[in-house]
Amino acid sequence: MKQILVYGDSLSWGIVPDTRQRFEFHQRWPGRLEQLINQDSPRVRIIEDCLNGRRTVLDDPFKPGRNGTDGLQQRIEINTPLELIIIMLGNNDFQSPHIFTAAEAAQGVASLVQTIRKAPIEPGMHIPRILLLCPPPIIQPKGVIADKFRGAEVRWTGFNRALKKIAAETDCDFFDTGTVISASKIDGIHLDLEQHQQLALSIHPIIQGILNC
Repeated sequence: MKQILVYGDSLSWGIVPDTRQRFEFHQRWPGRLEQLINQDSPRVRIIEDCLNGRRTVLDDPFKPGRNGTDGLQQRIEINTPLELIIIMLGNNDFQSPHIFTAAEAAQGVASLVQTIRKAPIEPGMHIPRILLLCPPPIIQPKGVIADKFRGAEVRWTGFNRALKKIAAETDCDFFDTGTVISASKIDGIHLDLEQHQQLALSIHPIIQGILNC
């Protein structure tokens, strides 16, 4: 059975917009993707490693362990062998305590890619392919997260283009989720149930192509 690691934040963890609740596994996009791939026979296991508030290379000033590089190589070792790693990160780099530009957030993702490729995996095990998913553009933040993401929609502008450039430079696959889904109108950041389902449907053929299954 082939294994895919999803390395993300609250968008992939499946937080219900403007709540502290979580969509169930089959409702959030990694779970739905696993269902779609395995609808004929069990061939792929999706491993979720998604942490609310995770940045690319930045520390959360109030909560520990939100720097995406923290323990990343060990996570690769733990879950090896992996066929594919899907990274969807970047939105939390635009939280109000930080001053990252879109280009700097994309460079943060590039640092994660390099960290993954230097992981000390067991001899003979191959380095997995990496798919970079750009989250949909942040729209005006609302609700309980409004202050935390104040002005994020402005700083996010151009992140998709910057991340696509990073993907080309680092030889990663790339998909701009903003071409098929949008952020929830409820809070401007996270994904509604329909968006989770649509994202899984949209990337399903891409994953099949990568895995040749």
